[in-house]
Amino acid sequence: MTASMTAFSRQEAVYDWGTISWEVRSVNQRYLEPNFRLPENFRELEFSFRDVLRKKLNRGKLECQLRFQAVDKASTSLTINPTNAQALATAVETLGTWFKDLDPANPLDILKWPGILSEEGTEAEMMKKAVVELFNKSVDELIQVRLREGEQLKEIIEQRLDAIDAIVVEVQAKLPEIIAAQKQNLIDKLEAAKADLDPMRVEAEIVLLAQKADVAEELDRLATHTKEVRRQLQQKGPIGRRLDFLMQELNREANTLSSKSIVVETTQSAVELKVLIEQMREQIQNIE
Repeated sequence: MTASMTAFSRQEAVYDWGTISWEVRSVNQRYLEPNFRLPENFRELEFSFRDVLRKKLNRGKLECQLRFQAVDKASTSLTINPTNAQALATAVETLGTWFKDLDPANPLDILKWPGILSEEGTEAEMMKKAVVELFNKSVDELIQVRLREGEQLKEIIEQRLDAIDAIVVEVQAKLPEIIAAQKQNLIDKLEAAKADLDPMRVEAEIVLLAQKADVAEELDRLATHTKEVRRQLQQKGPIGRRLDFLMQELNREANTLSSKSIVVETTQSAVELKVLIEQMREQIQNIE
């Protein structure tokens, strides 16, 4: 399914130890670019979160914010984590041997150091697991939103493809008439001028005019490119870059059609094609 890169999801869960909520925003980006805003006690999980995104998404700039509201601290007794405290004490002692004029360590500052205090009765691993699970749920919801948005973009693009195909068919149908009319116009001008021209020269001019007016190859390539765009829209996985390349190819053919135009009708058709292609290109910038 076609997926957009623009989406938003929010998930919240309440536990005995507190409330956690995730907000994940996604916008278009050439590569996958995640950014995280996390409480300090969950900072160590950032690598796991990034790994989740790499497995589930391919492109997009993501802003991921975790909010954590702990239960009332007054009702919770606190204990010191002896391992972390000993490691910090060793580090402070080492600094004391290097720098003789250091101020004594403030016990309250030490208690504020991440990992020194632990809440008795609260399972830290359980909290981390809940945060990771809720993040996965948030990303899954984000993916569903991106898919729904992608289906809408797909419909818009297909409407433009239908319009392009209709223009191609119309120009193809008129092409013989356009060439014949231009040939006759050239002959009429020569006769009106009563120019005594070499018949071979006249024929060469007619052939040159016919070659200039013949845009059959450009029309065939336009039809081929629209078919490929439709095929890509049915593919799984990221297709945005390939679609963007196809827009460049479509635009190239429309420009050639415009440059070879010898009648107003073809020029107008080329302009309409370029407008439709640009409308598709704008939408494709949001496709993963």
